[in-house]
Amino acid sequence: MAVNWGFLGAGFVASRGLAPAVHASRGANLYAVASRDETRSATLEPERVHATYDDLLADERVDAVYISLSNSQHLEWVTKSLEAGKHVLCEKPLGLNASETEAMFACATRSGQLLVEAVWGRWHPRFARMVEVATNGAIGNIEHIETAFTFTSEMTDNYRLNPLMGGGALLDVGCYQAHAWVALTEGAADMEIDNLARTIGPTGIDLTTDVSVRINKSVTAHAVSSFALPSQQQFIVRGSQGKMQTDVGESFTTWNEASSLRINDVVEEFAVTNAFVEMVENVSNVIRGEEGWIVPSTDSIRVAHILDSIARHR
Repeated sequence: MAVNWGFLGAGFVASRGLAPAVHASRGANLYAVASRDETRSATLEPERVHATYDDLLADERVDAVYISLSNSQHLEWVTKSLEAGKHVLCEKPLGLNASETEAMFACATRSGQLLVEAVWGRWHPRFARMVEVATNGAIGNIEHIETAFTFTSEMTDNYRLNPLMGGGALLDVGCYQAHAWVALTEGAADMEIDNLARTIGPTGIDLTTDVSVRINKSVTAHAVSSFALPSQQQFIVRGSQGKMQTDVGESFTTWNEASSLRINDVVEEFAVTNAFVEMVENVSNVIRGEEGWIVPSTDSIRVAHILDSIARHR
């Protein structure tokens, strides 16, 4: 039986990424959407449009909820969705901080529902291959991770520019890089900050966060997150016996395009993949009690603690 999905929010990612993915996925059905604009909700082509978020959560036919609201609204609506008996897939970053993230997973445990952070790039087969190479010794012991996710923002009226709504480059694109650290170093259980520089914009958010850390006493990592630097996505992993790096295709947000991974002198090719579809199908499978992969809750919680440490560092 297909999982009936309900969407809270009908913004860019929901309309361009998740709605087409649900329509294209096996075992998933876009049943209902609720947003601030019912006309926009209808453009996602659900079976039903609800006038309010509460109306959608009261709909007994909704099995699972995808939340793409502003970061500051995640805690409230994830909690309400779980308490309404719905499984939840929520956009990254899951919480504004580790306390919120832990509270949401505790609520999921109490309610007996599934909660998954929608870091969709982690479902891409190239990312999975990088995790495999990092853990199977193909390039020796991991020694350094070099990443960047930067772009020159043209945003004006957007929650990402508001610190009270969870804005800033670190939360928006730094979370991808923190997830890479956690995935490639078996949880990044220990992290120390060696150096940090940030640029604060006129609205009070971090336009750029440049951080160097040491993970598990043995791995160094450098990550740049920015709304103010030229567009770049970089993902390089150096080991004691070689290195790997993303080649063709954006490092963290490859979407509907072929991509490749260079491992030493060998280039591995990956066919066109829609990681949004991979995410929806895997989460739907797990909801139905079938085999599927989801981002572990421990990873999401650890990433939240890492981002907290970086944000608080002075």
